[in-house]
Amino acid sequence: MHTDTERCVRAVQSKDARFDGVFFTAVRTTRIYCRPSCPVVPPKPENMEFHPSAASCQRAGFRACKRCRPDTSPGSPEWNVRADAVARAVRLIQDGVVDREGVPGLARRLGWSTRQIERQLLAELGAGPLALARAQRAQTARVLIETTPMPLGEVAFAAGFSSIRTFNDTVREVFALTPGELRARAARRTTGAATATTPGVISLRLPFRAPLEPSNLFGHLAATAVPGVEEWRDGAYRRTLSLPYGHGIVALVPRADHIACRLSLTDPRDLTQAISRCRRLLDLDADPVAVDDRLRADPLLATIVDTAPGRRVPGTVDPAEFAVRAVLGQQVSTAAARTHAARLVTAHGTPVDDPEGGLTHLFPGPEALAALDPETLALPRSRRTTLLTLVRALADGSLSLGPAEDREETRARLLALPGFGPWTTEIIAMRALGDPDAFLPGDLGVRRAAEGLGLPGTPAALTARAAHWRPWRAYAVQYLWATDDHPINLLPSEGH
Repeated sequence: MHTDTERCVRAVQSKDARFDGVFFTAVRTTRIYCRPSCPVVPPKPENMEFHPSAASCQRAGFRACKRCRPDTSPGSPEWNVRADAVARAVRLIQDGVVDREGVPGLARRLGWSTRQIERQLLAELGAGPLALARAQRAQTARVLIETTPMPLGEVAFAAGFSSIRTFNDTVREVFALTPGELRARAARRTTGAATATTPGVISLRLPFRAPLEPSNLFGHLAATAVPGVEEWRDGAYRRTLSLPYGHGIVALVPRADHIACRLSLTDPRDLTQAISRCRRLLDLDADPVAVDDRLRADPLLATIVDTAPGRRVPGTVDPAEFAVRAVLGQQVSTAAARTHAARLVTAHGTPVDDPEGGLTHLFPGPEALAALDPETLALPRSRRTTLLTLVRALADGSLSLGPAEDREETRARLLALPGFGPWTTEIIAMRALGDPDAFLPGDLGVRRAAEGLGLPGTPAALTARAAHWRPWRAYAVQYLWATDDHPINLLPSEGH
């Protein structure tokens, strides 16, 4: 996109927010970079240059605009759609892998050399892995500076900087303000991207591309919530998070132009990954206009798309957790699946304190579940075998469901496990691997909705028809499911 100068200029001149995060506009005369939708008067086209990432702009010597805050743009949807190694590298960097394991750790996960990673990312994003991680650290630092009373020296290390000097230099270079000036400026604002709240709680806005239809997104999360791990309370979806340095609790509330996010973390170094997981959970980097335009082209889908455009695919904050829950949900009701999961949580989850609500545990990890006694599971014997085989494969590393995994290879590994058929494999691909093209032609709700709309009812015929919906078939599933009045499709009421 950023190489199509004419198209980029048109997007900037029309202030088209759909392209925020897809490319960035750098202005040669001011040395500032902006979102395409920046509210200031657009510069002359001859003074613009376009970059594929904020890191690329920073690497070229541009600093972030103080009006449109381009460093807080939604992520590019390209990295969720693509399944190649570059896209997987970007997802890992967003997940904080470079900060925790360095570029060699990133290379090991991808099976590349560090030189290959540097070359490929530089070619596509205009910045290597260290520059991309640096840009992310700068944004994490900004959130901590503006939303917490944490001493600036602690902010530096919590954001992942190796020294206070590097922290100070980076913040000044990226934002044209010192850390102290950033904090003072935030204190003077009455509105903004983030505001200070209760001590120990980080409150911020998660941006997205409009439109966003929250009913199926939050309805699904609330209807399937595991007691003790998740809840709907006071208009917010709340849940516990297992993170690299500790644990956290997040509350997410849909607003007209953002998702309000309140995070309580035992270690602020987990902020970057917590935000990344919440964005994946709510599919906030999607491009709903591109998705809906493709699906609307099928006349039998057009009506349900136009009724409530902007549906997202609910994701997960923990792929291993979701895989376990998918197995527990095989051939049983939503209520029964919640009951089975709640029993595992009570028996094997780690207790946590929640002063603001009713959350009690972290969902147990594969290591904890791999050692459980199968006789304690109130499941059919075949389902016990399926569950134990899954958690043992996750625990010993022979199966991984992280953001760097090859989607097709992971599908093949799942299908090789006992008790894993197409439905379980595709629902994991959809929600745990984030594959926007995952499809469930054999799902009863999908087939019933398809027949009601006049679409083919058999899995084979429906799959053939759905070829025209690619690469967005997972979104088509959300629209098809939404024709039912099941609670997963309804925004919860206060009494939920």
